[in-house]
This record gives sequence, C-alpha cells and structure tokens, in this order.
Amino acid sequence: MNTRTITLLTVLLAAFALAGCGDKKPAADHGAPKTAAHDEHGQEPEKLTDFSDKTELYLEFPPLVAGQAASFVVHLTRLADFKPLAQGKITVVLSDDERFVSDAPTIAGIFKPTGTPRTAGERELSLIVESELGTVKHELGPVTVYADANAAAAAHGGHDHGDAGIPFRKEQQWKIDFATAEATKGQVRPSVTATATIKGQPDHEARIVAPAAGVIRGPGAAASFPRVGQAVKKGQVLAYLAPRLGGDTDQATLDAAASKARIALDQARRERERMEALFKDEAVAEKRLLEARANERQAEAEAQAAQARQGQLGAIGGASGIALRAPIGGVVADVAVAPGAFVAEGTALLHIADTRRLWLEARVPESEVGKLGAINTISGASFTVDGYAQPFVIEAGRNGRLIAVGGVVDAATRTVPAVFEFANPDGTLRLGMTAKARIYAGAATAAVLVPAGAVQDESGTQVVYVQTGGESFERRIVRTGARDGDRVAILDGVEPGQRVVSQGGYLIRLSTSMSAAVGHAH
Repeated sequence: MNTRTITLLTVLLAAFALAGCGDKKPAADHGAPKTAAHDEHGQEPEKLTDFSDKTELYLEFPPLVAGQAASFVVHLTRLADFKPLAQGKITVVLSDDERFVSDAPTIAGIFKPTGTPRTAGERELSLIVESELGTVKHELGPVTVYADANAAAAAHGGHDHGDAGIPFRKEQQWKIDFATAEATKGQVRPSVTATATIKGQPDHEARIVAPAAGVIRGPGAAASFPRVGQAVKKGQVLAYLAPRLGGDTDQATLDAAASKARIALDQARRERERMEALFKDEAVAEKRLLEARANERQAEAEAQAAQARQGQLGAIGGASGIALRAPIGGVVADVAVAPGAFVAEGTALLHIADTRRLWLEARVPESEVGKLGAINTISGASFTVDGYAQPFVIEAGRNGRLIAVGGVVDAATRTVPAVFEFANPDGTLRLGMTAKARIYAGAATAAVLVPAGAVQDESGTQVVYVQTGGESFERRIVRTGARDGDRVAILDGVEPGQRVVSQGGYLIRLSTSMSAAVGHAH
C-alpha cells in the first residue's frame, strides 16, 4: 500500500470516526445553527442537488415556515476539478422581495445564508452564484412555505428522511481525487487492445553513417555542427568526413603531390604550346605535336586526382573531406558524434526524420486478431502515451489511415502488426515512444456511455457508483459492452442522464466497509 493510499484511508477513517454514530450534527460539522438540519420538532432538512455547466449545488434547509428564521447550508463544487468554491457570493431567491444573501463562505465550499420567509404559499426556489466563474443560476423548482410549524410537521411527519444509499459527504469528496460524469447516449465501436510503438515513415526517416574510417568535421564554424531539433533541407551539407589514409600518406605528402602535379601540368601545357608553334612553322613532325597534347591531358588528369586526394584530408575553401548531406528534409532527431571524433566505417552519425506524419505500429495479440475481421472494417485507432493526459485518435480519412495488417504471426511475441499513418503537425509525439493502442473494427452501435474509470471490478463483478444526491451514492452492478477510447458502453444498470463516479469510486466502496465497521463498534 503506497503513501497516497494510506493518506486517503486516514482521511476517511477520521471522517467516519467523527460522523459514524449517533445523530448527524451539521451544526458541529458546518458551524450552522440547529435549524440547518432539524427544526424544533426534530425534522430532517430538505436536500436538493443541481448541476450547471460550471458548478454542482448541494443544498440543505429545514421545512420553511412563514415568520420563522431558516438557515440554508449551501455546498458548491467546481465541476472543472470537483474542488470547493473558495470565494464568491450566493443569493437564495424565494421571490423578488425574499432574497437571502451570503457574501462569503464560512469555510471553502460552504455558504450559510439565513432568512425569514414572510408569507405562506408556493415559491419557485432558485440560487444565484457570483464568483470567478461568472454568474451562475440554479433553478431548483417549487418549494412550500408553511403557515406554521404544525403544518410543516404534518406535511413532513410521514416521510422517511434518512439518507438513501451510500453516504459520502462533500467534505470527504473535496479532500480526495474525486469526479462524477453524466452517462450519455452515443455511438460505440468494437475494438481490440494492443501495445504499440511510434515510428517514422520509412521514406521520411534516414540515418547517416560513416562511409569510411576517419575524423568528423563540421561544415564550418563549430557552432554550425548539427544539433538535435535542427531543421534541415534535402541535400544540405551537415558535416565532413576526413578519411584515414593508408601507408605513410599524410597531409604534407598530399600537398606536395598536388603541387608537383600542378607543376607538371604547367610544363606539359607550355610544351604543347611550343610544339604547336614549331608545327606551324613546319619545324617538327605532327607526331611530336600529338605526343605533347597527350602528355598535357595526362598531366591534367593527374593534377585533378592529386587535388581530390588533398581535398579528402586537407581544407579546400573552408570544407574538408567527404561531404555528408541530408538525404531527406526534416529535423535532426539524434546526433551520435561530436566534431573532431574519429569514427570507424559504418558508425551511425546522424538521424534525420520528418515527424509531421508518423506511423503507429500496434502489435495485436494472436488471440485478438480474429476480432479485427476484414481489413475494410477497421475504421481507426486511438492510443495513450504516458505523460499525456488526453488520448490520441486516428480517424481514417481525417487525420490518418490504415497502412497494413500483417499476415504472419511473430513466432517470438505471438502478435500481428497493424500499422497506421497519422498526422503529427505540432511535433507532440517523438519517435520510439511506446503506447497503449485500441484498434476499432466493426460497425458503430448506439449505447449508454460512461468513462472507463467509472467501472470498478469487484471480485469479478462490474460495478459503477451512481450519484443519487449531493452526498449519497448507489452501487449498481452493470453489464459492459465495447470500449471506445476512454468510454465504455453500459448494456444494463445505468440510464442516460444519471451521474456516475468517474474518479474515486474505489474510496466510496471503501467507505461502505468503514461505516459498517464504525456502526458495529457502537
């Protein structure tokens, strides 16, 4: 059991130790007067729960009696993170001239406006929240203001006001990683799961290796040597390789050989010019002129070869050695050497990739291959990568496509590859990342969908916790269907519009055993 789990258990145990036995005491827990939970006849309060697009409201108030002060206990939760609303102003509205205001919470998330209804009758109860979230109005429906306490007692005396379901108080919810989500009607596609790797497209990825043993040099100044993340163009010179030469050959020898070759070429050229002049004067035979021209061409070829050998090791116009050029355009993904390093032939030097479009290579287990069906039924895939909150979705025809599904089961891993191409325009994903993939195959069907995190496996039974009130929950055994990304289909047990616990369900389950233990102790 890790430290975080122990901390959460401690919080829950403390909460149940305070609230486990005897009467519920909101006066002690919330700092509210007794009328927040019970009137003078000991009646339980009214409890209402309502959701806006930004806040969850849980309201407790006693039966309203004309001329009698009533205290409202208002719990407000931000839906963005399911934490208490720490600042703001709330107004309880019974009518235009019956407004009860609280300018600030008594503690984070809990407001306690108090007011006295003037006359008996029906009212439309609403609550206005003004905070950093803007102005939000909760319409709570009709409420009765009774003429006297006896009328209120008569109306409420036959009702069972005990908390239905599993109690889990707002103070507990706010202290843990907790969230709820609405079950919705939607389309779900059958899918299979697989492990996957992010790869570059074969024709959009290249590695530059040393064509010979030698010393690596930059294309210019040291600062211009390729660096990771640098954008390069196809054909751009990234570095030079000065090859190691055999025997006693060194730089001085090459320079001397090049100089001798140039001198020999000059001599051959002058001799050819002299022979041409003599031949014109008929002083020499044509054979002598032809020999001079041949000697000049031979000297020119030797000079060019000497200059090329010199250029492989020496500096010529700021460049040196064999030019190493980018075979594709893209970005430098990896630099394996530094300027001045000696490398052997075949050593990997640079890795260049165009990451605007990548491949997802999913390895489908042999036991799941049959569920893929025909290739033309595969409609896309989704995958998650550690460190990224949201899943990545590949939709055929929109941002990606299926490349191929392997026809052979790998003998070692017993898997079949399924390869998708997808767009990566902002460069979020990196080559070599591992992912958990889900491949969609088959026609979509209508279903009730909930977040996958809402489904709990309790000893082989699939369970969700449905929120029946602000502080009450119900355990439901469900039948699950196909999973589509981070949503799962519920075939039976939950209706559209109901809210399920999407985060923290395990702790609600734990709270039931804790509350039972506290009850038995007394």
